[in-house]
Amino acid sequence: MTNTVYIVASEARVGKSAVGLGAIESLRQLGHQVGVFRPIIRTEGHDTTLATLLEAAATSQEYDQGYGVTYAQIREDTDAAITTIIARFEEVKKSFDTIVVLGSDYSDVIGPVEFSLNAQIAANLNAPVILVVSGRGQTPVDLRHAIDFCLEEIARQSAFSLGVVAIGLDADRMDEYDRELLTVDLPIVVTFPGAVSLVAQMPATFATTIAQARSNVRTPLVFQYELAERARSDRRTVVLPESLEPRILTAAHILLERDLVNLILLGDADEIHAKADSLHVDVSKAKIQPMNDPEMIEEFAAEYVKLRAHKGMTMDKARETLTDVSYFGTMMIHLGMADGMVSGSIHTTAHTIRPSLEFIKTKPGMDIVSGYFLMCLPDRVLVFADCAVNPNPTVEQLAGIGLASAHTAVSFGIEPRVALLSYSTGTSGTGPDVDMVHEATQILHDRDPELPVEGPIQFDAAVDEVVAKTKLPESKVAGHATVFIFPDLNTGNTTYKAVQRTANALAIGPVLQGLRKPVNDLSRGALVDDIVNTIIITAIQAQSDPAAPF
Repeated sequence: MTNTVYIVASEARVGKSAVGLGAIESLRQLGHQVGVFRPIIRTEGHDTTLATLLEAAATSQEYDQGYGVTYAQIREDTDAAITTIIARFEEVKKSFDTIVVLGSDYSDVIGPVEFSLNAQIAANLNAPVILVVSGRGQTPVDLRHAIDFCLEEIARQSAFSLGVVAIGLDADRMDEYDRELLTVDLPIVVTFPGAVSLVAQMPATFATTIAQARSNVRTPLVFQYELAERARSDRRTVVLPESLEPRILTAAHILLERDLVNLILLGDADEIHAKADSLHVDVSKAKIQPMNDPEMIEEFAAEYVKLRAHKGMTMDKARETLTDVSYFGTMMIHLGMADGMVSGSIHTTAHTIRPSLEFIKTKPGMDIVSGYFLMCLPDRVLVFADCAVNPNPTVEQLAGIGLASAHTAVSFGIEPRVALLSYSTGTSGTGPDVDMVHEATQILHDRDPELPVEGPIQFDAAVDEVVAKTKLPESKVAGHATVFIFPDLNTGNTTYKAVQRTANALAIGPVLQGLRKPVNDLSRGALVDDIVNTIIITAIQAQSDPAAPF
């Protein structure tokens, strides 16, 4: 794992470059091969600070590998710029065991929000932060207020503070500084005017702290970057039946432009291209599959009859059924012509899912299809299920949803700690609904004894460490849950929307789990970004072994 430290100043001309050089030298003395990175520079090719840092690191790292974006890119589209920063930083990580990141210089019109932006970038790079502040012209009380403000902002942006370097303190007032800074719960390095280098003043323990620093932040932008890279690394083919819907075509344009998936659009080529042209999007890289190909219709109908003969299916009825885009697209998946399907922007959930239940079927060990959301909070990703399919699951089904969701969490790099939710925690309440959750928890525990599971448990006890210590102090899940299983669809759907709207969470889904091959249903109110994310998730699902139990 690559160690990273993000050095950020509270304002311009504080001395963070000197701190960066000191950190590089201290880490090199510990035997680290140090890479350097500047997320934001003024102009490509003309950042003297970056050049100085690269020279100090004494590695083969090229200048063009050392920065993310320019101020102009930040002003144009901040989220897109941060995504670019993440991607360029990930490339640097491949070559070094430690990276020193030096924040921006407060040299542009974004200055008033620049500290917050640096903290946000640090969170997205999962990089612990060293705060650099200046004592010049400040009383000890003023300095403490400045430190507190900055540390609070770093925490608000979901970044992790590692230490503070205070530069230019008045040596004659050290007793006052000691009183003010004593209660700052972080390592502090202080320097005085006239100091030639921070290398000698930075304690070895502080450099070791940098080398051992870890942060576990996973932001929505980072998670989406990870998903895109996974999709691109093993491109799969997704069929889109709703090929004339403007949102679908716009999403297709974005995915094809980024080379993330292969796409099949069902319908007439002339109509699809005309619609795309009217929207000023390019879908020329997509395969367009007409639904009136006689040979394909006969092949599909014969297969459908074979699969549903026990239900009285005939060739004539099969041909008629396969004029439906959902049945046609699902049959393409069944026969290996596509790896997955996404629909539902203009069709109901039942219309999208019904064909897959008829002949895609569930995976081995699963007797239920359920829907989950990946809830991307500012600092972590959670799994919520079932929020889309089953109105009132039985005890056995609830346990099955819990087990499937735990495996889903693992597939996305989330450590599964499963909370089966109820209006009661532990033995504090009674009643049929509580008993059902308790029984489902026991079934789930019996099916996977090593899986951390808690239920019945209330939502606050599942997510809040303080509440958890009061209600379930011995639980391994309470206060740290990552997978939330709701007792019914009403509760699940309501809760995910409440969290999405009030906690500024990105909700990716609904995504179906339990099918042998991925078919996913869109909300009819889905935005283009929602559709893009769902198609990417579908492609990633298709990368897994279809014979795996979940």
